[in-house]
Amino acid sequence: MSNTLTHIAIIPDGNRRWAKKQGKASFEGHKHAADHTIPALYDIVIKLGISYCTLWALSPENFTKRSAFEINSLLQLIHLFVYKRIDEMNEKGIKINIIGDIAAFPENIKKDLAHAVDQTKDNTNLVFTFALNYGGRDEIIRAIKKIQTSSIQDQTISKETFGKLLDTAGMPDPELIIRTGGEKRTSGFLPWQSEYAEYAFLDKLFPDFTPQDLEMCVEDFYRRKRRFGK
Repeated sequence: MSNTLTHIAIIPDGNRRWAKKQGKASFEGHKHAADHTIPALYDIVIKLGISYCTLWALSPENFTKRSAFEINSLLQLIHLFVYKRIDEMNEKGIKINIIGDIAAFPENIKKDLAHAVDQTKDNTNLVFTFALNYGGRDEIIRAIKKIQTSSIQDQTISKETFGKLLDTAGMPDPELIIRTGGEKRTSGFLPWQSEYAEYAFLDKLFPDFTPQDLEMCVEDFYRRKRRFGK
């Protein structure tokens, strides 16, 4: 296989629609994903020998436009996930990473996330990144502001220099981005990093996304001929 796959990124769409189909509150779709889909996801990623997986858990639009009840429920779910899964993730050798602008999160949630990152920082089997209040344009604007407020502005800016200012500094770009839920758009997810990413769009809603679905996407990726402009 000539293709290299070190980083999979996922847009986990369809949680609320899944809950509605089940006759449940929208929050239940996110809860099912946290309790079942995500743990199965990082297990199969490790099994396949993929070193990085990034999950877009919350966009700025989600954070600002959904009801206060739903946002608070999601943040509480993050809190529960961290404390429920951190020992398991340590046992599996998973390093937790966070990207996005979490400055507006409640202090207890920020402490939870910092604790999870610190407790798993030495793990080497998989870097599992949660994109929280992450927007691609926001990320680029934040990087530009770093240039404006540092000595970097006096240097020649290259792609490599700029990449080091992004949330994903130190991570390889994703080679494969998977979106569940039937929508066929990128919605501003990792726009800089996805320059040559391959995409897979699945109709299946994220709570129903299985390890077999991910394996299918990976197999399809390896069958593709990636030209990189050549």
